Amino acid sequence: MNPQQVLDAGQQGLMLMLLVSAPILIVVLVVGLLVSVFQAATQINESTLSFVPKIVACVGVLAFAGPWMLQTLVEYLQRTLHAIPGAVG
Repeated sequence: MNPQQVLDAGQQGLMLMLLVSAPILIVVLVVGLLVSVFQAATQINESTLSFVPKIVACVGVLAFAGPWMLQTLVEYLQRTLHAIPGAVG
């Protein structure tokens, strides 16, 4: 296995990580922004008000996009495991 193959494998892993985590991160970011605007408009500074909607949104995204995330990760793992014999010998 040459250094270019190692770099390609690392790059594919990082891109997959970004792709799989993006739905959760985007939704939680948007929900956090909306809650912050609501808190600023109403001057309610309750700390649990920011966490509960984010957790609910995260669970919703995992329920909706979880199967796709799991399938994507399993396919990547299968490709990686099938590539081991070619990299070793």
